Amino acid sequence: MSTHKAIITWRRTSPDFLKGRYSREHSWKFDGGLTVPASPSSSSVPEPYSNPANVDPEEAFVAAISSCHMLTFLFLASRQGFQVDSYDDEAVGVMTKNEHGVPWVSAVTLHPAIAYSGDTLPTASDKERLHHLAHEQCFIANSIKTRVTVE
Repeated sequence: MSTHKAIITWRRTSPDFLKGRYSREHSWKFDGGLTVPASPSSSSVPEPYSNPANVDPEEAFVAAISSCHMLTFLFLASRQGFQVDSYDDEAVGVMTKNEHGVPWVSAVTLHPAIAYSGDTLPTASDKERLHHLAHEQCFIANSIKTRVTVE
C-alpha cells in the first residue's frame, strides 16, 4: 500500500561514551522535511544525558495513537454528516512492566473534547459508535498491543 520513513540521527559529543556519560539527544527527520529534536524521557535517562524539552519516544507513541484516532474519527464524522469544529485530546500513556520485567506502554487513555455545529448533532450513542469505529479502523491501533480506551 505505502511506505513511511523516518531518519533518526545521533552523534557522540563527549569522550565518555564507554563510561555511559553521553548525551542521548538525537533528531527525527520526516519525509516532508520536518526535523524534530528527540531524547529519552528524563524518567528513563537523567539529565544532562536527556533533554526534557525534546520529544521522547513514549510521548511520540502516545501522540501517534491519539492523532490516528482523531484523524479516523474526523473522517467518519464527516461521512456521517456531523460537522466537527474542534477536537482536543489530552492523551495519557502508562508504562508498566511486562511478564519479563521489561517496561512498556501498556495502556493509553484518550480524553477527546469535541465541539460540533450544524443542523445534525451527534447523540451520545453516535459519539460512542464513532469512537468505536475510529479505534477499529485506526492504522496505529491495528499495529499495537497496547490497550487503548476513550473516556
